Amino acid sequence: MFRIIPAVDIKDGKCVQLQQGDEKKKIVEIDDVIGIARKWVEIGAKWLHIIDLDGSFKGKLTHEDIVLEISRFTKVQVGGGIRTPEIAENLLRKGIDKVIIGTLAVKDPESVRELAKRYPGRVIIAIDSRKGEVVVKGWKEGAGISPVDLAKLYEDCEVEFLYTNVDVEGLMGGINYDNVKTVVKKVRRPVIVAGGITTIDDVVKIKDTGAVGVVIGSALYTGKLKLEDLLKLEDEL
Repeated sequence: MFRIIPAVDIKDGKCVQLQQGDEKKKIVEIDDVIGIARKWVEIGAKWLHIIDLDGSFKGKLTHEDIVLEISRFTKVQVGGGIRTPEIAENLLRKGIDKVIIGTLAVKDPESVRELAKRYPGRVIIAIDSRKGEVVVKGWKEGAGISPVDLAKLYEDCEVEFLYTNVDVEGLMGGINYDNVKTVVKKVRRPVIVAGGITTIDDVVKIKDTGAVGVVIGSALYTGKLKLEDLLKLEDEL
């Protein structure tokens, strides 16, 4: 079934939404992270997408306590600062449903491939792309590899991919459909899409590419999209 996944991004113990991952460009800031996570679940979300932004920027998971608390009442996919296989495995052993691995997936693919083989179906490879190039370390450093070439490193593993178009992330100006379509069509494993999703039409177009789900952040928090409407669409799709 197609998945509608609300984003819960954590920075300094608060739930925030940033434009294009820029720490200085906050769109939303909410003190009660647990409360907003419960709100999405009570409305009907079956999964939450949790990113430890401090972990992404500092290179070390920072908000494990909050992440684990949320995981006690819903299914979660968690990323941000998971820079070693040991950190990933620790989260999986503590009950986190899926870990999202970005920088490590580029820097040390062999260790991530081994992790994926030990935990089939529980590893998501983050493909964060700016101007057609994968970016790492909190989207601040180009990796010199294309989204499709990164995906090919893991096509024989039982993983999912999370494709985020950083060029449109947090701008609420719509998706880059051509980029999404290209990646989804060329990647053999399931792809979840994030970045720029602002309208129901954006969601329908992404579903039509063959993607298995979407992560939605800023449009939910600013009221441009209502989760109730999206979940009805989820059932129809």
